[in-house]
Amino acid sequence: MIKQLQPARYQKMILVVFTVVILITMVLALSVGSSSVSYDRLIPTLLGQGTFVDEFVLFSIRLPRMLVTLLAGMALALSGCVLQGVTRNELADPGIIGINAGAGLGVTVFFLFAPLEVGTFVYILPIVAFLGALITAIFIYLFSYNRVEGMQPMKFIITGVGFSLALSGVMIVLISSVDRVKVDFISRWLAGNVWGTDWPFVIALLPWLIILTPFILYKCRSLNLLALNEGTAIGAGVPIQKDRILLMLAAVALAASAVSVTGGIAFIGLMAPHIARALVGPRHQLFVPVAILIGGWLLLVADTIGRNLSDPDGLPAGIVVALIGAPYFLYLLLKK
Repeated sequence: MIKQLQPARYQKMILVVFTVVILITMVLALSVGSSSVSYDRLIPTLLGQGTFVDEFVLFSIRLPRMLVTLLAGMALALSGCVLQGVTRNELADPGIIGINAGAGLGVTVFFLFAPLEVGTFVYILPIVAFLGALITAIFIYLFSYNRVEGMQPMKFIITGVGFSLALSGVMIVLISSVDRVKVDFISRWLAGNVWGTDWPFVIALLPWLIILTPFILYKCRSLNLLALNEGTAIGAGVPIQKDRILLMLAAVALAASAVSVTGGIAFIGLMAPHIARALVGPRHQLFVPVAILIGGWLLLVADTIGRNLSDPDGLPAGIVVALIGAPYFLYLLLKK
């Protein structure tokens, strides 16, 4: 009984540690950059006793941006956990296998051809991105499915990479004939520049996580069995096709909602589950909650580093993440 409790206790300790690390990172992020709030003014400002400038910087600039990156990182990490479990492939990531590119194409078409400004449709953007990502995911699944062997994990990854490159090319073709302002926005989106930095974007992201996180945590037992093999899952009474479709839909929705406001960011969904598994083991009940916090922290750190690394606009968070994630992906690819 004590042995059974030890992993859960260790997981709780890791969760507490990463929660504290995230809070420390947020405090540090507030104090760096051209617009910052000093440490001694932070608590009074949070309590409504700060100056107008401090309150504006904290509540209108820094806090919504940090919450957007934190929530988006959590969504991408959770999406990666599900994709890796469903496909039985630890290289799966919504950015690598084309899900993000599908969402990006949806956002690009919407941005270029919608009659009004994008800001008017803040709450529709995640839905548009979801539709683009869903259509992409369906095609990737169909191309990697075999009637005899079912879905082939490595073929799923290779097909997804192909779709990602193809859809990125389509986006470049689309923006080649539009005005410069729109080209600038799409190019920054492709680089993973966090552009949704206001409170409406936080509100647009939050419901997806509130609804889908409990569902995925509830389905962790099914993910454990799906990650083994189909025979084991069927023997345990898991409705494979139903659970696989529902979990894939949840993963696509989470990734789409995240990239619709942060741009094309890859590798968070790859790295966070791997780090979490290394810390608490392969059971989804244990490592998924840890991966959620790690994903949020990774993107928060990447955005903080990126916006302070160069002037005037900083370096997109997607590039900072890629500088770490791409070598890690190659290492895992060679290892597998």
